[in-house]
Amino acid sequence: MIFHLVSKANWQNAIRSGSYEPPTLKTEGFVHCSTRGQTADTANRLFRGRADLVLLCIDPARVAPEVRFEAPTDPADPRAHELFPHVYGPIKLDAVTQVIEFPCDAHGSFRLPDGL
Repeated sequence: MIFHLVSKANWQNAIRSGSYEPPTLKTEGFVHCSTRGQTADTANRLFRGRADLVLLCIDPARVAPEVRFEAPTDPADPRAHELFPHVYGPIKLDAVTQVIEFPCDAHGSFRLPDGL
């Protein structure tokens, strides 16, 4: 399973359009995703304090575009030694097996929900 954080509004737009195509697909050529172990850190680095997020649980076997595990595009990123899943095309809704509410806690931090 790979994971992607998105605002509820952008996810609702994807549902209406039939696939998920975030701006990074056009600007960088892929959709940024994380492994289970990377998700909370990614949320805390990029979305701290946001209460409007959902976590997409994506089955890579159901993703039609290529999924590559690659280092972050910013070599200054302290996680540059890690490989992150990148999806090289739109994500069809049937590849998303679960959508989980993912608000921050009272201090603006994120942690993975129990049982994930």
